[in-house]
This record gives sequence, C-alpha cells and structure tokens, in this order.
Amino acid sequence: MSLPPPARFITSARSVVGLVRSGNEDSALIHSHLLAVADGMGGHAGGEVASASAIKTLSRLCATLDQNLIDSDSAEDLLLNFLHDIDSEVGRVASEDSDLTGMGTTLSALMLYNKGQSVALLHVGDSRCYRLRGKELVQLSRDHTVLRELIEQGAVTPEEANEHPQRSFLTQAIMGEGSLVPVLMVYETEPGDRYLLCSDGLSSVIDDEAIKTGMKIPDLDDSLTFLVDAAYASGAPDNVTVLISDLDSHNEVSTQISLIGAAS
Repeated sequence: MSLPPPARFITSARSVVGLVRSGNEDSALIHSHLLAVADGMGGHAGGEVASASAIKTLSRLCATLDQNLIDSDSAEDLLLNFLHDIDSEVGRVASEDSDLTGMGTTLSALMLYNKGQSVALLHVGDSRCYRLRGKELVQLSRDHTVLRELIEQGAVTPEEANEHPQRSFLTQAIMGEGSLVPVLMVYETEPGDRYLLCSDGLSSVIDDEAIKTGMKIPDLDDSLTFLVDAAYASGAPDNVTVLISDLDSHNEVSTQISLIGAAS
C-alpha cells in the first residue's frame, strides 16, 4: 500500500485597505509550504516598502521548499538566516532614501516541512498566527508589544487592554538594525489542523471568540469572508490581511507563489 502524499497548505487569503487608511501597508505571501504576513510602518510609503521588502525577500525560500531540501535539523536555521537577510534588506533600502528612515515591519511566517508533519513559526511584532485543532483555538505567536508585557507584569488587566493608550506600541520590529530577538517555535501537525495568519487590522478589532467562530466555518472562502466582514463591521481602522489555511494531501503540489497587499 502506497503512503499518502505529504501535506500542503490550501489557503484562502485577502489583503484590504480598510475604512480609514488611504493605502495598504500590509503584505503577504501564499505558497503550498510557506505562509507569511508583514505589517509595515513608517511615513512617506515606508510601511509599504518595508513589508513588501520583507515578503519579497522571504519568497526566495519557496524554491528550496519546492525541492524538498529541508530536513528537521536545518529548518530553524534556515528561517533565522532568512530573517537576517530580510532585516539586512530593509536596512539597505532605508539607507538609500532618507524619506524611508525609520521604516519597519512585523513578520509572522509559517513554514510546513518534514513531509508535512511539522510547522515552524517565525515571529516578530504583533501580526498573529492561530491554530484551530478540533474545538481548541490557540494563538501560536506571542505579541511583541508593550501591552503584552504590562499584562504579564500584572500592571494591566486583559479587560483594560482594549482601551490602553499603548496597546499598539511594539517592542520589536524588523527595521534593519540587526538587533532582533525573534520567536521561533516548532509544532507537530495533525490532520484537520487549520491555521490563521493576520495583521493586527483583524486581531485588534475582533476578539478570539469571534476569530474562533470564523475559523470553524468549514469552507475556507466563507471563513475568510466572515473574518474580513467582521473587521469591517468593527470599523476597520487599519489595513486587514487574513490568510486561512487547511492542511491537505494532494498528488499535485503547486509551486505557485502569490504575493498580495503592498508586495503584489
């Protein structure tokens, strides 16, 4: 009896401006073995440039993933090396244009490897990654924000968090400074796992219960529409980028790379 083919990501994705912003500073990457969301910041289009630079640099990893050249021992080092490349590229681009000084971006990237049995999450900033396994929703990423630190210190209660004046202040972002301390975590996959990557344009305006409700909708496109519509119903004050993915085994694995948002 032949073994089933390795799992891959099947993804529905959207990146929209929202109801307040004039441009989209989010970028995202969709591939059968790699998903990523970047949320840029900085004036004079710096946010757009930073997030697009991060996503386009990361997209070079897809060629290696297509060749199935990544084993369990090298996966973490590979992602960290790409983060170094991304940080260097953001710094290089900013150094060539004074209008882009101080630009930066978040990054949450989820890589599927080990024949679909493992995922590695690389995370900087406050763009989030969630996993729905059965009825349990877990936030896999860990926000690099002043607010999260205050909550962990007991200085702010979760109930006070939504109205806190520092709720959007980041403690880490990719800014080309070479001083990142990223979160890198590895998880084993299970059949039926569903993943969500999003910018804070979603997670800052709807709570985890609403996210769970949306993620439980069986059809990926319907699930995506529910979540984006929920952000708009809450005022959509920021750009909204959502990637929702199922693990699926299929004989024909696509090598297509899709870039959306500012990177498109």
